[in-house]
Amino acid sequence: MASFLAQGVDAALEATGMDAVDALRTFFLLAAATTISVSIPSSLRSRFLVYGPRATSTDSKPQSRASAEGASISRPLDYLATWRYFGPSNLLCRGTLFEAIASRVNEEHRVQTMSLTQVLVCWILLAMQGSRRLWESTSFAKPSTSKMWFVHWLLGLAFYLAAGIAIWIEGSEALMNFNLTLDYIKITRAPSLRTFLCVPLFLMASGMQHDCHHFLFSLKKYTLPDHPIFRAVVCPHYGAECVIYLSLAFLGAPRGQSVNKTLLACSAFVAVNLGLTARTTKQWYLEKFGGDKDDLEQIKSRWLMIPYIY
Repeated sequence: MASFLAQGVDAALEATGMDAVDALRTFFLLAAATTISVSIPSSLRSRFLVYGPRATSTDSKPQSRASAEGASISRPLDYLATWRYFGPSNLLCRGTLFEAIASRVNEEHRVQTMSLTQVLVCWILLAMQGSRRLWESTSFAKPSTSKMWFVHWLLGLAFYLAAGIAIWIEGSEALMNFNLTLDYIKITRAPSLRTFLCVPLFLMASGMQHDCHHFLFSLKKYTLPDHPIFRAVVCPHYGAECVIYLSLAFLGAPRGQSVNKTLLACSAFVAVNLGLTARTTKQWYLEKFGGDKDDLEQIKSRWLMIPYIY
């Protein structure tokens, strides 16, 4: 099994002429570029990017909140998103998957490595995020008939697997050369300024996203959201997701770098994918709730995910 996995990684990297880090960055950027390309022609956008109630006629019966958010179709992906955060034994014990990928990182990327502390902090934060999303997927779920195109499923699987590797790939050198001792659980120095700023930013974005999800779940039927955050932004929970990944990109910056480029590429894909979904959601709002002149103007004035992005 180990040799088969290593051969598969070698074959993939040899075909691209890249090491594991560059291949991972390229995957995120190509996925983002492909999503943008498909979204430009309306004929492709309506067929391949729109799903859930946004793909149905606005004359249909009002959907439940779970349908509006596509909870039932995305719940399995949320499970996968959580599982990818709970593999510390494979990394800390330098398991088969870790060895197959980490040994394919070139010298340049090994020299500019994340510290072990950075890897563990990013890992813990993302594990918290994954646990919360898993809990929300089970607690905030309602029956739904929403469907997802199988390519969305495949892209979601590929993204979560790639993001799970991205969280440690630029710290592979530190992981390969450490010996686990009790010293690693001692708090011997104050957090860096980067940690002091990025960790609270991550936690605030995660808390805001949970508040948005709870509000949407509390709606008896899917009406135009009137929560204070939703009055200014169409999809603030999407904006929070972007901030979560961006904070990790800065928190996980390797030595001598201002940002973790692999996680930054991951953040770019998240921003593109959710940004296009937010734009579709705004159009859906206009069609479904824009019959009233005041509602129409109010919807038009809303930003997509964060202020100043329409």
